[in-house]
Amino acid sequence: MISVETALAQLLSLVRPLDAEHVPLRHAAGRVLARDVAATRTQPPFAASSMDGYALRRAEVEPDAMFKVVGEAAAGHRFEGALRAGQAVRIFTGAPVPEGADFVVIQEDVTRRGDLITLGHRVGSKDNIRPAGGDFEVGQTLHAPLRLRPADIALLAAMNIADVPVTRRPRVAILATGDELVQPGEVPGPDQIIASNSYGLAAMLDGLGAQVHMLPIARDTAASLKQAFSLAKGSDLIITIGGASVGDHDLVAPVAAEIGMEQAFYKVAMRPGKPLMAGRLGDAAMIGLPGNPVSAMVCGTIFVAPVVCKMLGLGEQATPMRQAPLARALPANGPRAHYMRARITDGALHPDDRQDSSLLSVLASADALLVRPVDDPARRPGDMVNYIVI
Repeated sequence: MISVETALAQLLSLVRPLDAEHVPLRHAAGRVLARDVAATRTQPPFAASSMDGYALRRAEVEPDAMFKVVGEAAAGHRFEGALRAGQAVRIFTGAPVPEGADFVVIQEDVTRRGDLITLGHRVGSKDNIRPAGGDFEVGQTLHAPLRLRPADIALLAAMNIADVPVTRRPRVAILATGDELVQPGEVPGPDQIIASNSYGLAAMLDGLGAQVHMLPIARDTAASLKQAFSLAKGSDLIITIGGASVGDHDLVAPVAAEIGMEQAFYKVAMRPGKPLMAGRLGDAAMIGLPGNPVSAMVCGTIFVAPVVCKMLGLGEQATPMRQAPLARALPANGPRAHYMRARITDGALHPDDRQDSSLLSVLASADALLVRPVDDPARRPGDMVNYIVI
């Protein structure tokens, strides 16, 4: 068996960042920016009023000063001409500040009669003007790689970027195996269960930005597995679930080897998830996950997610860990790293009493994986421990 760290390093070595493609801005949310992009304009492109009021000269601002209103400026409609001494322009939020004006008095501080305004006694010192380029200037860069959030999309729109260079979405084929499996909604036989792992993993990878193709369930025969593998052609990553151990019905490894898989490793010193396999099959990386539901999902978090992130151009990094105090005592850990389902409550980490790798209900109620290193000593309440948010 190899360590979790060695397994992850070998997995990451099997893939590379994918090529870039351009997508319309409307479809760029959640995608990964593949190249730096620069603003094609300055924002705001002119000095603009930040309030509704009257534009005038700061040097003329004093209590009871009177001005003649000579025009109006609204958003999208500037006042044509230059402001002279003793003049003011009615101005609205977002409108260009007229030439000659350098101050906007808010309308609440003004009394107006016809074309004349009189300033009140509480005019502040703030000019209420947004300077040209106050947000960003032409040429300012949004740097890649970056997973684009809604705020980033708004910024790109303001920069006048209509088509966005993003990393191509990894094509991931998920192949569940086993005579015991049927799809959700089907009626299982007396010795069958519902396939759950592939749906949980697909949801995880959808959230990361992969393009997921769920293949039909492969039965425990070489012919069925070969047919399923043929349906995965064109994928960047093939994920098999189950059949990765060494039992008489575990055929994934020998069948994959027969059709050309170059195995990188098999078995990792972790629980749940020991029977993990990886390699390359043609142009695709391949990861063979254990069949137990929790094992598959934990390995998805620890291994598959970082692999997909590298393919998206987000670099090589393990799933991030945080620290919290332990809520209860734990005995010493053994020779395999242990990823325990837990909950964060009142700032402390509460590992569940039940850690069997078949218990999806415990995983669904957890919001963290408590990470216990190999040979971790016994822990007491209050000890700081590492965990992963799930």
